[in-house]
Amino acid sequence: MIYKRLGDYIQPVNIRNKELAVTTLLGVSVKKVFIPSIANTVGTDFKKYKIVKKKQFVYIPDTSRRGDKIGIAMLEEYENALVSQAYSVFEIKDQNKLLSEYLMMWFRRPEFDRYARYKSHGSVREIFDWDEVCDIELPIPTIEKQQQIVAEYNSVTNRIQLNEKINTNLEATAQALYKHWFVDFEFPNEDGKPYKSSGGEMVYNEELDKEIPVGWSVENLISVCDKISSGSTPKGGKDGYHKTGISFIRSMNVYDFNFKYEELAFIDDAQASKLRNVTIKSNDILFNITGASVARCCLVPNEILPARINQHIMLIRPKSKINYYLLCNLCSKESKKQLVGVSESGSTRQAITKGDLQNFRIILPSEILLESYENKISKLFNNKNSQQSQTLQELQSLLLAKMTQVAPKNEAL
Repeated sequence: MIYKRLGDYIQPVNIRNKELAVTTLLGVSVKKVFIPSIANTVGTDFKKYKIVKKKQFVYIPDTSRRGDKIGIAMLEEYENALVSQAYSVFEIKDQNKLLSEYLMMWFRRPEFDRYARYKSHGSVREIFDWDEVCDIELPIPTIEKQQQIVAEYNSVTNRIQLNEKINTNLEATAQALYKHWFVDFEFPNEDGKPYKSSGGEMVYNEELDKEIPVGWSVENLISVCDKISSGSTPKGGKDGYHKTGISFIRSMNVYDFNFKYEELAFIDDAQASKLRNVTIKSNDILFNITGASVARCCLVPNEILPARINQHIMLIRPKSKINYYLLCNLCSKESKKQLVGVSESGSTRQAITKGDLQNFRIILPSEILLESYENKISKLFNNKNSQQSQTLQELQSLLLAKMTQVAPKNEAL
């Protein structure tokens, strides 16, 4: 099998929405998927917008402000949709020779992004134009082989989606129980009945301006923690990172309840020694303190230890085993609203200081109730398998990389 010129298999499409028959407006992200458009469309003439149909492709020729990724996607979820007239639309001429799904796999390869960025040109804006798209060369096996490759890739993709759905449901269950017990105060009383609705004794708390169960208190976060501290970036920034070594966690890795392994950086022993004050331990909570990701938090996964953090993350280490309670508290709607509000009170970008976090007020139930909640939620989270998703994503990347293995090496992009 040899590499073939893509231009021999595709053709441009330029159908405008003249009849205003299509209303779904989409954009294209660098994650290679369609997303709902966020453009201001007040007064927009949608007759000029382009129609894209199922299994057709859309890409953004302007690559100037999209980093190392190329915005390109294949329409799958809709029969048709609208995209900006600034986008380019194309389709495969004959699906019996080249499958749309197979071609989209090729576009997902990081090597394609590097190739497209290298081929982009222009003095003001860098453009990956139609001629460059047509000059792409890729291996095109028999249609049966393409179907097999696509089926293997889709099988892994479906398993990732299923695993993520299970994890999402577990997170929702944890949050629902947190709200039921610590916001609605319907935790089980001594008889196993909902506390508040069964007449449990309540007392007015002036700080919260509401009643809370007798015996509960409102405390600073630092009062239940051994450590709250942020890290820093080693000298040299990204140029100082390594492919292996000690995990170096950045804000892009921290999401609510989830740690994203993608783009996890690594530092060497000498760099880590300078950050020994922020050595991450098992069950530490990672909390983002700056930028658009402010207030996102998760537990550190044990499999990435030993680890350090940069200056955009705060580690929170509880004195006792209340890690899941604090995690759910910080991820709750009530806490999130307060924390984001604190971050927006400054004059520059969103940021939460160490003092802000130390003095953040949390409601503190009885030790018996905390222990009960911790036991229940830890069992839930033990069923989460973020590491499995990471393994499956690595398998996805391997399948994309294998697309070139049957072709002559001197023909590869």
